[in-house]
Amino acid sequence: MPQLVLVHPQIPPNTGNIARTCAATGTELHLVAPLGFEISDRYLKRAGLDYWQYVNLHYHESLDSFKTYYLERGGRWVGFSVKGESNYIEYQFQADDWLLFGSETTGLPPAVLSACHARVYIPMAQTGVRSLNLSVSVAIGLFEARRQLGYLRG
Repeated sequence: MPQLVLVHPQIPPNTGNIARTCAATGTELHLVAPLGFEISDRYLKRAGLDYWQYVNLHYHESLDSFKTYYLERGGRWVGFSVKGESNYIEYQFQADDWLLFGSETTGLPPAVLSACHARVYIPMAQTGVRSLNLSVSVAIGLFEARRQLGYLRG
């Protein structure tokens, strides 16, 4: 099953909402520091409600420590970005993909984007809208990957 990775998330309620989505889908969640909040932040806990016990959470102290962890497990990095080249609907996800999302304010760092095997975007009809909320983008991307891989059945 794809892994979900948040690189330098800044807003606790977004991460809490994403954790709740991960709990509901059984998706591993990786948080890559630095974070814009403490893991014990009450807003983070509130947004995740009482589902934290169901979250398979991995905390990585740096991008380098995450890369080491990733290399041990293998797979592809799929970066979600407004600068992506492929529409996420047209991209063919694989079970060992790592879905990477950047911070709410800056997105994925350029070095991370360039290291991705693929960079995908979520199309928006209104050109004046810069991006979607992070937790919404994560849910869209994760559920498309799960749909393609047959994880929505049953």
